[in-house]
Amino acid sequence: MVGSSHEALHRICQKEPAGFTRTLQRVLHIPFPEPRDFAVLNADLTEIEPVERRVDTLLRAETDEGTYLLVIESQGRRDENKRGSWAYYLSYLYAKYRWEPVLVVLTQSRATARWATRPIRLGLPGWHSLTVRPLVLSPENVPLISDEAEAKRDVFLAAFSAMTHGKGPGAAAILKPLAAALATTETDSAGMIAQFVESCLIDAQAKQIWKELMMPVNYFFRHEVAEKVREEGREEGREEGREEGVEQERAAMVLRILDWRGIPVPDSVRERVRACSDLEQLDVWAQRAVRAANVEELFGDDGV
Repeated sequence: MVGSSHEALHRICQKEPAGFTRTLQRVLHIPFPEPRDFAVLNADLTEIEPVERRVDTLLRAETDEGTYLLVIESQGRRDENKRGSWAYYLSYLYAKYRWEPVLVVLTQSRATARWATRPIRLGLPGWHSLTVRPLVLSPENVPLISDEAEAKRDVFLAAFSAMTHGKGPGAAAILKPLAAALATTETDSAGMIAQFVESCLIDAQAKQIWKELMMPVNYFFRHEVAEKVREEGREEGREEGREEGVEQERAAMVLRILDWRGIPVPDSVRERVRACSDLEQLDVWAQRAVRAANVEELFGDDGV
C-alpha cells in the first residue's frame, strides 16, 4: 500500500506512463511525441562517491522522434537545495544516456508550484551556461474534473486530478464521477488507481467519501486498501466499545452514501436497509446508491 501522497503522485506515473504523457499534452500543451514504448529505469543517480542522488521516478519514453527521459519529482514544499539537484540530474542523465531529459515536478501545493516553475539559471547574468525550466503539474493547472463523461474519457487524468487537488476540499467534487469511471475500467488497473487516489486525499471528508464510494465496487474488496478500511472500522468499533456485524456496517454505508449525495431517505427506507441481512443484496444497493437519482432507484425492480 502506498503510504503517502509524495509516493503516490509519482508512482502512478510508473504504472500508467501513457496516461501521464497524455496529461502533459492536455494540461501543459506540450507537443510531446506519441510514445511507442516505455521503460521504468533505475532512479538511483549516485556515483562512486558516497553522495546519494535519487530521483523519484525515471521513465524512458520511445517515440518516432527520439528517446526521452522523463525525470519525475514529487515535491511537497519549497526546497532550495532541489534547484541545484535538478540541474545535476539532467546533466548527469544526458551525459550517461545521451537522451533528452525532461524534468516534471508534481505537487499538491500552489505555493510550491509557483516556486518550482521559476527557471534555474546558472552562469553569468545575461549569459547563462545552463538553464533548467521544469514542467509543473499542480492545482494551478490540472483541471478539477467533476463531469462523469469527461472522467470516463480519460480515467488517468480524472484520477490524477483528484490526487493533485487532494489537499483541499475541492477533491470531493471529482470523487463520484471518478468512482463511476473506475467502475468501467479493467479490474486490476482500477484497484491500483483507487489506492493511489486514497493516499493523496488529505481532506478528512474527501477521504471518507472516497472510502464509502469504493466499498461497493467488487474489485476494491480484493485490494489491500479494503483491508485497511475494514481494519480502521474494527478499531473504531473497539474504541467505542462496540463491534458491529458486517451486515450492519454495509447497511450503514449504503445510508451514508445516500446522505452524502443529498438524497432524501424516508424512515421506512432506513428501516428496510438496516433490517437486511443479505450481504449480496446490500452490495447491490450500495452500488446503486453511488448513481441513484432518488431513493426509488436504490431498490430498482425490487420496489420500495
